[in-house]
Amino acid sequence: MINKKKILALIPARGGSKRLPRKNILDLAGKPMLAWSILAGLESQYIDDVVVSTDDKSIADMALLYGAKVPFIRPDELSGDDATSVDVVVHALEYLKQKCQLYDYVVLLQPTSPLRDAQSIDEGVLWMDQKKADCVIGMTKINHPSEWTIALPEGRCLDTFFKGMKKNSSSEYRINGALYICSVERLLEEKSLFLKSKSYAFVMGREVSVDVDDYLDFMLCEALLAARNLPLGKL
Repeated sequence: MINKKKILALIPARGGSKRLPRKNILDLAGKPMLAWSILAGLESQYIDDVVVSTDDKSIADMALLYGAKVPFIRPDELSGDDATSVDVVVHALEYLKQKCQLYDYVVLLQPTSPLRDAQSIDEGVLWMDQKKADCVIGMTKINHPSEWTIALPEGRCLDTFFKGMKKNSSSEYRINGALYICSVERLLEEKSLFLKSKSYAFVMGREVSVDVDDYLDFMLCEALLAARNLPLGKL
């Protein structure tokens, strides 16, 4: 809670995953990947409740083991590849509202961002409060300038690509997927995590912004988590 505003952390964790099967419960540095987001939410100074939305009983059991609440099993129509994050959030908020559990803000913590910690969450909430925002979205500086990307033409000739390259691209940012904070009222009204006004970027470092999509991302997270326990100067 901040300024008497109640905050829900919602973690969407379905059972299916094509590129990295069962990734939400894979062992990551000694804990299921899902657990890192649960613990970050529980350790936050401002989060009132941590709820996991899942269609999978084994994930539900694991979430309960690590201290999250699992008040429902997500319906099948919200568990396939076509279901959007906002659909899942709206379902959870409306379910909880029916149970007289009301919140002013929802923080979406995707379990595929296990490096985002309680400090990141708290700083995001404080930023929201400082800016009097209705929407805060985690962003990080891009690894490579967008001018270095191209849709390869047939034959893969790069002649036109080199001619059109620009040099200045040092201030570009991307959505990192690690943190979304939204006014519940406006999210339900607009049915979107990207509100039309009073939205602000919350800049996060690359070291907390890895989004696990495949095994290479997973290995990078393992390395970075292991590095957190190293003495300074040993990286």
